[in-house]
Amino acid sequence: MTDLQTIRARKDEFFAQDHHSPLTHEQRHDFKGLDYFPENPALNLEVEVDENVEKAEFMMQTSTGDYQPFQRFGKFRFEVEGQTAELTIYVNEHGYFLPFVDSLRVTETYPAGRYLEPEPLANGKFLVDFNLAYNPYCAYNEMFSCPLPPAENRLQVPIRAGEKIFEKDEIHA
Repeated sequence: MTDLQTIRARKDEFFAQDHHSPLTHEQRHDFKGLDYFPENPALNLEVEVDENVEKAEFMMQTSTGDYQPFQRFGKFRFEVEGQTAELTIYVNEHGYFLPFVDSLRVTETYPAGRYLEPEPLANGKFLVDFNLAYNPYCAYNEMFSCPLPPAENRLQVPIRAGEKIFEKDEIHA
């Protein structure tokens, strides 16, 4: 079992069995696991982040209409399927945060976006592994309030890595 497979198996176990799971009791009853894209090594990136961005605090809207404070940390460019894309990394008291929406929204990925926590590396770059992209808790249960990716993080390219859309009425095998 690869590291990614282990991470996914542990997440599925947490969702199925832990009382802190975002799934409702009814959802956990028939839950067989989340749906993921196959591992995509091309989307496991070490990126240089341009920190020359407006650093002023701004309020990121959430799925429930509330707002959470964030600050832009920096932007990075990368290539996916021959197309150049750019995303902004944010930061708050919890650490680095990368919310994004890709072109597969609605059909294959959660329409409100997915999340990553970029990892700073010793060489000044960041590890951005889209294979670890995950749905926010509001994708499973509307009782959760989740930050929505700002317009600057709405991609026109597909990110075929990480967690796929969660179909509440579908049992995954």
